[in-house]
Amino acid sequence: MQQQDTSPHKFNTIAELHRALGLQKPMHPLVSLVDYAYITAPEKDLPKTLLLNFYKISYKKNLQGKIKYGQHYYDFEEGGISFVSPNQLIAAAEDEKDYSGYTLLIHPDFLRNYALGKTIHNYGFFSYAANEALYLSEKEKKTISEVFEHILQELSGSIDDFSQDVIISHIEVLLNYSNRFYKRQFITRKAVNHEILTQLEQLLNAYFNDEKALMKGLPTVKYLADQFSLSPRYLSDLLRSLTGQNTQQHIHDKVIEKAKEYLTSGQLTVAEVAYQLGFEHPQSFNKIFKKKTKVTPIEFKQMFF
Repeated sequence: MQQQDTSPHKFNTIAELHRALGLQKPMHPLVSLVDYAYITAPEKDLPKTLLLNFYKISYKKNLQGKIKYGQHYYDFEEGGISFVSPNQLIAAAEDEKDYSGYTLLIHPDFLRNYALGKTIHNYGFFSYAANEALYLSEKEKKTISEVFEHILQELSGSIDDFSQDVIISHIEVLLNYSNRFYKRQFITRKAVNHEILTQLEQLLNAYFNDEKALMKGLPTVKYLADQFSLSPRYLSDLLRSLTGQNTQQHIHDKVIEKAKEYLTSGQLTVAEVAYQLGFEHPQSFNKIFKKKTKVTPIEFKQMFF
């Protein structure tokens, strides 16, 4: 029996994706707004995993089922936006049925000579996982729909010297609103997020108390994010919304806390403390410690002995 090819299908141009979806040729080669209602390709003929050489911002309405986050359900399940960067693997979701909405496709070349081409990487939600999509309230859905409508009107009209400027302005508005609404999402899920903060503290304590650092090195942001089934960027943004610090800063704070315990016990040298905490080189430990405390580990130890 011939083995089925499960490798992702790569689309280098927006026109290629249009053809695969059974859509007409895009009105602009570098940017397109796709209405899900006009996709004619049978679902069985579409690739299960794909890589796009362009940005994809998908707004899905009428998603079936509730959105569960932690042990809680939320009331924003009827409209969600997901963001995908170029060459980020996309897998078809089997549990999403009967939705409507739009997908905005933007080739990086469309942004190349604009400030947005350089600043779009600052929008962290392009690194979020699919389950970390932005879920919208009724008021937010109306706002987002209006922005998409403006983009569609501009694409449908006659292309002139100002078309690209106007479309990029609308894309920036869309991204800035998304930033605002993600901040709201962190607030509405504050109770669950505080649970994650508590669990993070417990996880870091266990990591150092069980001497995993000695065996595996310092815990990484990815390691911690994986424990919560979150993407590294989402976990950092979540923590920053609660404490003002990202995940790496939380790791460093725990390192300093444990380092002070070891240094004041008097049983270990500074180099031994560094290795106990997972540092490969004591110099790296000294640098972080001084940056956080304004004194070197030796100077700190001398305060007690």
